[in-house]
Amino acid sequence: MFDLKGKKALITGSTQGIGLAVAKAFSERGASVIIHGATSEEKCKKALAEANGTDFVICDLSDTNAANKIYEKTGDVDILVLNASIQYRTLWQDVPYDEFEKQMKVNVFSSLALIQKYQRAMVKNGWGRIITVGSVQQHRPNPAMPIYSASKCAQMSLVECLSKDLAPTGVTVNNISPGVIATPRNDAVLSDPEFYKNVMKKIPMAIPGHTDDCIGAFLLLASEEGKYITGADVKIDGGMSL
Repeated sequence: MFDLKGKKALITGSTQGIGLAVAKAFSERGASVIIHGATSEEKCKKALAEANGTDFVICDLSDTNAANKIYEKTGDVDILVLNASIQYRTLWQDVPYDEFEKQMKVNVFSSLALIQKYQRAMVKNGWGRIITVGSVQQHRPNPAMPIYSASKCAQMSLVECLSKDLAPTGVTVNNISPGVIATPRNDAVLSDPEFYKNVMKKIPMAIPGHTDDCIGAFLLLASEEGKYITGADVKIDGGMSL
């Protein structure tokens, strides 16, 4: 089950957190894994070794030509995981244009551009898996991150549109929406006792998730076992979106 031998996978934002955990899991199941990072060669090389990957690529997804630059380095892939994103904690009344633009570029436009680039070979081969990474904030927006929430809703809308169009070709497009996961991105806020207490009140399970809690869904959607699932939004949030 979840055999990925012979498959080539690109995972954006895979130097840490959920992306790195997915890279490790895919590699363990036989996939050739390409690590992606925004700027740090050191972090990419470290993740490459940890995940037993085959190569890495460095590119800032806020670059409007990022998809072409990444493709030139990787070539075609069978599995595309769009995990990289950025977020700013700014109340909606105070959001400046540069924060809005960068979140939309990285979280929405880069997803579209990368799918446009990589779906061609998938369609030609009659097999492909595209997985975007959303957020519980699609369903329960954080007032301090309104643009991040909006960007994830926009990405999910793309998933629903593109999955329907690609369904007859053997290419599936799905989204995974993690909740509060203990990753480096969340270390600072989860280490604040008062913040931790308040957030846990919003989660029916009353605990944060861990990267390993996300792996099963990624493996299902990336493998042959998930061939009849497309256009789905899989929530991994301990019930926070309820």
